Order: sequence, then C-alpha cells, then structure tokens
Amino acid sequence: MRCGVAVIIGRPNVGKSTLINALLKTKVAIVSPKPQTTRNAIRCIYNSVDAQIVFIDTPGIHTPHNKLGVKLVESASAAIECANVICYVVGADDTEICADDAEIIALLKNIKPICLLINRIDKVKPNYSVNSTLELYSKHLNISCFTQISAKKSLNLEKFIDTVIPFIPEGEPWYDANILIDSTERFLAAELIREQLLKHLRDEVPHCVAVEIEEYKSPDEYPDRKKLYINARLIAETDGQKGIIIGKGGSMIRKLGEQARLEIERVTGHPVYIELMVQARPGWRQSQNMLKRLGYA
Repeated sequence: MRCGVAVIIGRPNVGKSTLINALLKTKVAIVSPKPQTTRNAIRCIYNSVDAQIVFIDTPGIHTPHNKLGVKLVESASAAIECANVICYVVGADDTEICADDAEIIALLKNIKPICLLINRIDKVKPNYSVNSTLELYSKHLNISCFTQISAKKSLNLEKFIDTVIPFIPEGEPWYDANILIDSTERFLAAELIREQLLKHLRDEVPHCVAVEIEEYKSPDEYPDRKKLYINARLIAETDGQKGIIIGKGGSMIRKLGEQARLEIERVTGHPVYIELMVQARPGWRQSQNMLKRLGYA
C-alpha cells in the first residue's frame, strides 16, 4: 500500500481544479473560466486498491497585486514543501513560457520529482507533437515524467495515476476511504457561493468579494431541523460593488442565492435555506486582519 502527497501546481486557469474533480469523479473544487478561482490549498483524497494519494489543489501562481494575492502564492509555495511529487499542469498549446510559468519554474528549480501534466490535448491541432511542449519545459526544469491529459474530457487520467504512483511512498492510508476532501461543509458552502459570484458577475467584481459564513446549522448536527440553514456575508471592497451584487430590486443577490442553494443541496443532500447579506469593507484584500479572519493568512 502507498500513501502520500501530490501537489497540483500551475498558472491560473490552466485546469487544476477541473483535474481534481475529474480524478475524484465528483465536484470538490469550484471551477470558473476566470483566473484565480482557487484561493485555498485544498486537500482532496484519491483512493485506489493499492494507493491513497492526497492531491493538493493550489491557487494559481501569478504576480500578486495585493496582500490577498501574496497569501495565495504563499499558500501554493508552502504546499510544495510537503509534496512527494509535483504535478505541474501546463497547456498542450503552450508555445512559450509566460510570466506566470516563469514564476513557477523559479519555485521548482531545485525540486524533484516533477511530473509534467500536459492538459487540453482535446484542443490541439491535428499536427500537434507532444515533443514541442515537453522540450519547452524541459529546457528549464528536470522533468521526471510526463502525461498528456484532458481534465475536461477525463482523458488519460488512469495513465496519469499510474505515472504518479511510483513516486508515492509505501504507507497506510491517512484518511477513511469515504473521505474525499479534508475541509468542512461550511468551507464548501462558502466556495459554492463564491463560484456563483464568479459565474454571474463580470470584470474585477468577483475577485474583490469574499464569502464569510456567519451561521451554518445542518440537520446532521441539529436533528430537529428539516433544512440546512446558511447565513453568509458577501464582503465587497466598495459600495459600487455592493450595489452590483445586490442588483436592481435585489435581482442579482436572489439569483446568486438560488443558484448557490441548488449546488449546496446537491453536495450535502439536504434541502437548504440560505440568506445572503452584502457588506462593503474598503481595502479588505490589503488588510492582514481581514485576511486572517477569512482564513487566507
């Protein structure tokens, strides 16, 4: 039996969270076409007959523009230190090293083993050659192995697992086989609410908003309750953003609450009653106290 840690790292919006969901065959990480969707290093547990792999889904490495961004990069960097193997996700259509990948390469310079995960092979042109992508990154890093995958189409995922397992040390499982994520339902609820912000709000607005769960009362803990009750605070940076989140006559916040309710019901299996409130806290992304309160520091 093998048990260990594989850290998923890559630039924003390269498909890391989509890969995690595909590996576990259920949604444990929120996804969005917008960059910097993942804000926390999330431990997700993959089980097979002869191995348990703790995959850590990390925030995308990028050049930060505020203290929140700094904490996200620090979170990803800290995860690297506890890895048995680094799974570096890149795009099959990459033709040059972008600024974000240059940051990652600098982090991984003296680290091994590194498994290069060449994602989105379903999007490449007929004349595509994996050698071009492999050579591009091998110039800068000591690549131990590589696999071509499509996280979105769930292509070659078993081959990827077979490639990673030799780097996982022998050991007994750390988690029960029915545990998929080392996080609370409260955390998942906040993430699913934030996913709706990313889905329905445009431009920079969703990146300026945090979700704080004020109350979370589940029928699992309160047997007298028939519904899971959630009271969540959406923290924006400006009154203008607050107005956009609420929408004309409250239309947007109702939509956000309804869509989040459906997702949380799907994940928890409970009927859900959700209340959302919005608060403007100028400069929260630059506040050490707020970042600590929200779990980012």
